[in-house]
Amino acid sequence: MLCKFFLMISLWVLLPSSDAGRQMPKLSARKRCADSECSYAILIARAVQDYHPADCRFISIRQGQLVYVYAMLQDTGNLFWAGSVQDSYYGGQEARIGHFPSTVVEEVQALEPANTEVKTTKWDFYCN
Repeated sequence: MLCKFFLMISLWVLLPSSDAGRQMPKLSARKRCADSECSYAILIARAVQDYHPADCRFISIRQGQLVYVYAMLQDTGNLFWAGSVQDSYYGGQEARIGHFPSTVVEEVQALEPANTEVKTTKWDFYCN
């Protein structure tokens, strides 16, 4: 019985320290996309510098990598875009969409106009 108690206390102390599986603060209330589902890439960009994320809402980017941009945050979050890193078949990393500062990339090719404004949801900033 005492062992179960210590196990529960240990888990309670360790779990809150992880970003995984929890809602993170929203970066913006709105985003601009190519369609209402943000399922089409707006543009292809190339990283001009490395970016190491502060938390799980963001993706790591290495200089020279291609990034497919799916959304551009609006309002106070307009510095950030959402996209997926592409690198020699993902360079061994799982492809996922995450946020990154727009200042660490340069546009390479426009794909679709970002004419659709969409409200962000809690899932846009949820850490898996």
